[in-house]
Amino acid sequence: MAITSANQLELLQTAEAVAREKMIDPELVIQAMEDSLARAAKSRYGADMDIRVKIDRKTGVAEFSRIRTVVEEEELENYHAQLTVAQAAPYLDNPQIGDEIIDTVPPVELGRIAAQSAKQVILQRVREAERDRQYEEFKDRAQTIINGVVKREEYGNIIVDIGRGEAVLRRNEKIGRESYRNGDRIRCFVKDVRREARGPQIFLSRTAPEFMAELFKMEVPEIYDGVIEIKAVARDPGSRAKIGVISYDNSIDPVGACVGMRGSRVQAVVNELQGEKIDIIPWTEDQATFLVNALQPAEVSKVVIDEEAGKIEVVVPDEQLSLAIGRRGQNVRLASQLTGLDIDILTESEESTRRQAEFAERTKLFMDELDIDEMMAQLLVAEEFTALEEVAYVDLDELLTIDGFDEETAEELQTRARERLQAIATAALENARALGVEGSLVEFEGLSPQMVEALAKDGIKSLEDFATCADWELAGGWTTVDGQRVKDDGLLESFDVGLEEAQQMIMTARVMLGWVDPSALETGEAEEEEATEADGDMAVAEDQR
Repeated sequence: MAITSANQLELLQTAEAVAREKMIDPELVIQAMEDSLARAAKSRYGADMDIRVKIDRKTGVAEFSRIRTVVEEEELENYHAQLTVAQAAPYLDNPQIGDEIIDTVPPVELGRIAAQSAKQVILQRVREAERDRQYEEFKDRAQTIINGVVKREEYGNIIVDIGRGEAVLRRNEKIGRESYRNGDRIRCFVKDVRREARGPQIFLSRTAPEFMAELFKMEVPEIYDGVIEIKAVARDPGSRAKIGVISYDNSIDPVGACVGMRGSRVQAVVNELQGEKIDIIPWTEDQATFLVNALQPAEVSKVVIDEEAGKIEVVVPDEQLSLAIGRRGQNVRLASQLTGLDIDILTESEESTRRQAEFAERTKLFMDELDIDEMMAQLLVAEEFTALEEVAYVDLDELLTIDGFDEETAEELQTRARERLQAIATAALENARALGVEGSLVEFEGLSPQMVEALAKDGIKSLEDFATCADWELAGGWTTVDGQRVKDDGLLESFDVGLEEAQQMIMTARVMLGWVDPSALETGEAEEEEATEADGDMAVAEDQR
């Protein structure tokens, strides 16, 4: 097949037809034709030649050209597509590096194999253009709701026709045991859009918490307008869900707005989610209050929050335990997802038993360490004394406020406590030295003998060893492993050493050893303070706006 005047216009007509069918730019199709013709010409004239084809956008005439580029003599590698300045002199006036010599060559006769190859090139380019169009079209629709028609099912996954492409709803993203037939209309959440070698892959979901949030945005105008905001969503797909909402207009009740007149708004969402029960909870910055609301319908007696550990302890009446936990732990699990905290639920009787055990343990501590009777030890515990240090160094007047304690008794208690603490410190220091601790660590300011002993038991026996520690090794911390928070015990955590204090001690040790320049340290602190002040100024300006 030759490119003659009889079929020149057919190139343009074919390009336009393909572009319309695939909904892509006709220019892309014409460029693909040019590349395919150039490849066919190279097979005829030689693969080393730089053959280019230009199709006239009006007439469809294909012009074949051979290009030779002027290069440095030492860079000359391809004699068919390159030439030196001297070789280019007969063809160009004053040739320069980078100039091109363009020679027109006769159109090629396309045989069966060459025509098939050209066709494959065009089809490949068209497919790539179509994939790019699909990706550009759907990448901006990620994290939104899309409507489609069920096309087929493959190994439990649903292939959905979404207009100009296909998407997949994996079986683990379906609600419960819901099933679909070909032709069923379906509404899904576009969870992710990825560009892959086989084309853009669009992944749908009906179990994502964001799906419920988007459904409420569609049903509740106040959420769409930003008057009400969805702060948190937790779902057990197909069974139950909890959603935390807040209103930025005091005249609008966020729960009532989401429920709607006679429950019309929330019922529309429930119907879409296959009857999933939805608890709508007012959101508040006070974690304890928010958690009490999240555990409804169970009643909560007391809430204790450990912010550092990311845990929260909830005490409920004995008869409310099963209601607070819910069927198969569903209620407490959803409340935990909603607040982002690990929740431990105790009954009032369990908490009472634990308090009694703690009371007895502290009573025995004071009896053994201070050599006092049970009644006096119980009086100390009842006044919330928990350690010998508190008794030894508390203001004497606080001890005198305890019923039955006179000045002589209070002074004797403090004397005994101080003597006992001194004995404990002396024993700890002797044990640490027996373990091989160096004097530099013993004399380091901020470390008690008990701390030095704890460090020595872990192999930290010198100031150099101490300076190489990380703050979390001393103060402890939390690590997330497989989605679960795991506690890392610190060497000095039992002595109430926090991360900030641990950082300061480690940095002081490094300065003493000459590892860190004190002036550089001061500069860093000054910059940090300036950054903090700047953040504060920005926050104030934002509040004023």
